[in-house]
Amino acid sequence: MIEREQLEMDIVFVGAGPANLAAAYHLKKLIDEHDAAIASGKKEGKPLGDIEIGIIEKGSRVGAHILSGAVMDPKALRELMPDFLEQGCPVDTAVTKDAAWYLTDNKKIQTPITPPPLVNKGKYMVSLSKVCEWLGEKCEEIGINIFPEFPGSEMLYDENDRVIGVRTGDKGLDKDGKPKGNFEPGIDLIAKITILGEGSRGSLTKQIMDRLDLLNGKEPQVFSLGIKELWEVPAGNFEEGFVVHTLGFPSDTKTYGGGWIYGMQNNVISIGYVTGLDYLDPNIDPHAEFQKFKTHPDIAKILEGGKMIKYGAKTINAGGYYTMPRLYADGVLLVGDSASFLNAQRIKGIHTAMKGGMLAAETILMALEKEDYTSETLRYFEQKVEHSWIYDELYSTRNFHASFQRGRWSALVNGGLQYLTGGLAWGFMPKEHHVAGHERMQTLEEYAENGNGNANGKRYENLEFDKELTFDKVTNVYHAAVAHEEDQKSHLHVLDTEICATRCAEEFGNPCEKFCPAAVYEMEDNDKTGRKELKVNFSNCVHCKTCDVMDPYQIINWVTPEGGGGPDYKGM
Repeated sequence: MIEREQLEMDIVFVGAGPANLAAAYHLKKLIDEHDAAIASGKKEGKPLGDIEIGIIEKGSRVGAHILSGAVMDPKALRELMPDFLEQGCPVDTAVTKDAAWYLTDNKKIQTPITPPPLVNKGKYMVSLSKVCEWLGEKCEEIGINIFPEFPGSEMLYDENDRVIGVRTGDKGLDKDGKPKGNFEPGIDLIAKITILGEGSRGSLTKQIMDRLDLLNGKEPQVFSLGIKELWEVPAGNFEEGFVVHTLGFPSDTKTYGGGWIYGMQNNVISIGYVTGLDYLDPNIDPHAEFQKFKTHPDIAKILEGGKMIKYGAKTINAGGYYTMPRLYADGVLLVGDSASFLNAQRIKGIHTAMKGGMLAAETILMALEKEDYTSETLRYFEQKVEHSWIYDELYSTRNFHASFQRGRWSALVNGGLQYLTGGLAWGFMPKEHHVAGHERMQTLEEYAENGNGNANGKRYENLEFDKELTFDKVTNVYHAAVAHEEDQKSHLHVLDTEICATRCAEEFGNPCEKFCPAAVYEMEDNDKTGRKELKVNFSNCVHCKTCDVMDPYQIINWVTPEGGGGPDYKGM
């Protein structure tokens, strides 16, 4: 039995993303205002005093694992910090012009009117990594403790299943899980309230949703995968402040997908592609979809003469309102992407994450005042969300992503009708809303029987990686600055590799080799058995968690690696 240090704190936030950073900052301000009001006689009650607030983060620093497009609606940040620009928030540039393009194989059609959800004029292009780094500094300035390289590895419960804190990951274990000379056991952080803001498909969030049945009565969560590159391009190739969103090429009409191009300062552009992780064809490779997207003549022209400088990939919790888990339980709250707060129609979640964090802070203040950290008080968080503009956004787009499960053309019609009718469903019944991606993926045989021409695996037969415009996965991983200690236990737990070599190979053609955007999974010839067997290159992992979402047998379990390991998305 390992002896672990216990550290008692009042409030612990897991994950230094926009939701938790906003929550911690707002909470500290609320506590200070509360105590000042009591001291001045403006409010009755007792002061809260020195409340210990801590944020643990698995990355090497705040922002290291943060990735987004990103065009930020400043609505929530303006509520949190009205003078955010004066305080140095690192916005890149303001959006001055929008466009929506429909791409055929070799042409673009610009819509005469940009769809209202995609109008971003006046919003800000940002590196979310930089914004979170700045928010982290603001938190530390007011006395909030942030602990980078401390991943949350396990939730802590009492005998009644009340959350009482979180255990951080052990350090210094070898590939067999045995202690090395530099072994440091994880710490048990004991807290009155633990807030999970781990982002999309958080490992602790997944555990707690299952243990405490937080998805009871909800629809299955669905995800998309966003893959992004930063490019430096010659002056004049693309206008600063210009935002383009695309639909069409290279996705087929049954697959949710679309691209973006954002013109930033100093001739840098953010370019990327989103693929819905509820596709039918097991041969789909989201990384290849993105690389193929760049070969379109109008996209390639923008990148001509340029240089790719950074790469990253991240899943997006895209289901919205109907897939939101219960946001509370005894001793715990869920915020941000962990709580499915993304507005998929607007392709935005930073503002809803921050607002949700602020509402969580207000709920925590109430709990501290009442000295009650059970669901009796924490349930008010969900009520606050339901009475905020988060609800207005998410409820009015509640059927958006689901409509694409009937294909692109019906989705475009449905999307327009939904926008005009406040989100009403058109053309499908509620029971068909969301199907989990791993369940929706068809076997090779099923896909071929449905008359699909790509069932033979030739979807990308003409795609070549020239390492100038298009790149293979290993080259891209290098540009994500990924670093994991090689001699550590793999954080990608495959529960039954025999399935990979047999059933999955035959039924699905080992889609893990395709859906992973970092070349982590490889079916390798084994001379002894005479078959291909799974090799896991865990050190390539960019922490997108696609494997945890899309494995058709759900035998891949993504857990946090040793603290500090992973990509470095500085500037992304």
